[in-house]
Formats: sequence, structure tokens, C-alpha cells
Amino acid sequence: MINMKKQFTIACILLAITAFHAKAQDNTLLLNNHQYTGAVAKKKAYKAIYQLDSNDPKTIEKAIRNINNVLKDPRLKGHLQIELVAFSGGTEAYLKKNSQYEKPLKELVEKGVIVAQCLNTLEEKHIAKEELFDFIGYVPSGNGELILRANEGWVIVKP
Repeated sequence: MINMKKQFTIACILLAITAFHAKAQDNTLLLNNHQYTGAVAKKKAYKAIYQLDSNDPKTIEKAIRNINNVLKDPRLKGHLQIELVAFSGGTEAYLKKNSQYEKPLKELVEKGVIVAQCLNTLEEKHIAKEELFDFIGYVPSGNGELILRANEGWVIVKP
């Protein structure tokens, strides 16, 4: 009987120690997470191409907002090259009739962002270049641009 009581006491002590250790580890993980401030930029240059293939106003606005936000990231400032390529439904953002996007897109170009349109989409949708904002650049195909950029080491971002 005495031996069983000792074993039970030892088991309870071990259980308490394990529970205490687990709680302490949880607190350490929470503290470490709270202190995290993000990845550190170690390269001289970073490149990202944003894929805009939706005419949903929320998606268009999100793409523009995301690009503006990343341009302000102090870790990447001065080390970042960005391209926004539109095709399929994303072409809507570049049409003169959707003038609400002209100013924010022009501001992106003025910040050094390449803003480009897929020529295949224009052909398929029978849209003339004259219907798009004058400052838009052109690529033969949006998917081709993504493939080429990806193979050059660019990160593809789809808002």
C-alpha cells in the first residue's frame, strides 16, 4: 500500500510538472509571437508582379491598395520593383469609361510601378488601345508576362 501511495504521489508530481512546463511553453510562444515584427529584408532587390484578371471593383481596389501598402513598407523601400498586369476582366480597370481608376493607377506609374495590359484580351474583347488610359503599357499576353516574370524570380501576387 505504501509503495502505491508513493507511486501515486510521484505520478501526481510529474503530471503537475508537465502541466506547468506546458503552460510556461505556451506563454513563451505567445510572448515570442507578440514580439514578432516580420521578416527581415536581406536582398538588395525584390520584384513582384500583381495579377489583375477580375473586373470586381473590390478586387481592383484591393490590388491598388496592396501595391500602395507594399511600396510604403520600410523594409522594402527603395528595393522593390512592381508590375501590375491586367487581362481578362481586369482590363475593365484600365478603360477610360472607368475613370475612377485613372488617378490611382497614374499615381502607381508615378511611383515607378509598371502598369501593363494584355494585348490578347484587347483582341478577344474587341477593345481598341484608344479606349484605355494613355499611360498604360502593353504585353503580348498576360499569362506570358506572368510566366516570364516568374522565371526571372518575380513573385506573383493575386489580390
